[in-house]
Amino acid sequence: MKRLLGVALGVLTAIGGFLDIGDLVTNSVVGSRFGMTLTWAVVLGVIGICLFAQMAGRVTAVSGRATFEIIRERLGPRTAGANLVASFLINLLTLTAEIGGLALALQLASSVEPRLWVPVAAFAVWVVVWRAKFSVLENVTGLLGLTLLVFTFSVVLLDPDWAHLVHTAAAPQIPASEGAASYFYYAIALFGAAMTPYEVFFFSSGAVEEKWGPKDVSQSRLNVLIGFPLGALLSLSIAAGATLVFLPQQIEVSTLSQVVAPVAEAGGKVALAFVLVGIVAAVFGASLETTLSSGYTIAQFFGWSWGKFRRPSQAPGFHVVMILGLLVGAGVLMTDVDPIRVTEFSVVFSAIALPLTYLPILLVANDREYMGDQVNGRVLNGFALVFLVLIVVASVAAIPLMVATGAGA
Repeated sequence: MKRLLGVALGVLTAIGGFLDIGDLVTNSVVGSRFGMTLTWAVVLGVIGICLFAQMAGRVTAVSGRATFEIIRERLGPRTAGANLVASFLINLLTLTAEIGGLALALQLASSVEPRLWVPVAAFAVWVVVWRAKFSVLENVTGLLGLTLLVFTFSVVLLDPDWAHLVHTAAAPQIPASEGAASYFYYAIALFGAAMTPYEVFFFSSGAVEEKWGPKDVSQSRLNVLIGFPLGALLSLSIAAGATLVFLPQQIEVSTLSQVVAPVAEAGGKVALAFVLVGIVAAVFGASLETTLSSGYTIAQFFGWSWGKFRRPSQAPGFHVVMILGLLVGAGVLMTDVDPIRVTEFSVVFSAIALPLTYLPILLVANDREYMGDQVNGRVLNGFALVFLVLIVVASVAAIPLMVATGAGA
């Protein structure tokens, strides 16, 4: 039972990473515009994040050190400092979007203006980060997020032509109504969303919070191999629902209410209630992850005390950074900024910064001084190097494609 409950860290990380507010809408947009032809991008993303998180979790379990401590040591203060600035700003963008997404989800459930929910959402995140134990945070949010499996059940209830869905996923073609630039822009967005660095910051730091040691390497692997593929399944289910409901009518998804429409059509009010609970839980979980990650990155880089297992008086800098992040995010959202667009931009910029986070973890995972007999094997290294190339290509191509397509418009 303890081993199964330990998977909650992977479930929370996966749901918060694959299914934050931007991903919920982006997967639905992709389904409504491209059908299942971008399935390969999600599959590449889940393989990549499994490799990345598995290495990061193993490094933390063996060395007892979290991601940004290692990045500073491996890259040196100057290069690591540039990485810190990029990672923190991207994380702040994502945190802003998650608070806004939580406000949108609460609007969907209550019909109250989203901006009225923004301070409530930010305050709720702060209270949980401040008062709740890490184990409660991961177990409750992760398990409630599992109600998003209603997306998968809804696809089954919609009774699709499975052969056609599988064929378009397995033999993808760019739709005649879409250009190649838009197609690959969304491919990078899906790939970047799956491999967002904050997922790994949270996952490795969470391993320290839970006091993992060398004996927990298998637990880390179990978290990764269950949590992240589950997140990918949910992402593909959202895309499939939009493919079935919106693509035949050539309607492009642009709101959260459209995202849940296939669920409501398939399962009625009961299914809609489940999906609303799941969306609130998933976006709230992503808000917690990004809030904690903002504190983790800064505190680890500067060598401050950090962690939810420490009281605020024992780790003041860690908690101040998180509070400031929430205040900045909420302040931005009180303007007319669109939280979904903020997340879409943050996903693309995440792809740009990803190589500087991925490479140090890969180097340490091959360093016997840190890892002993837990270094990467040849097969794992082969896959890791292939994904390093893919990450660099996505990083280089992201901005030109964003400019060329007007951010996918």
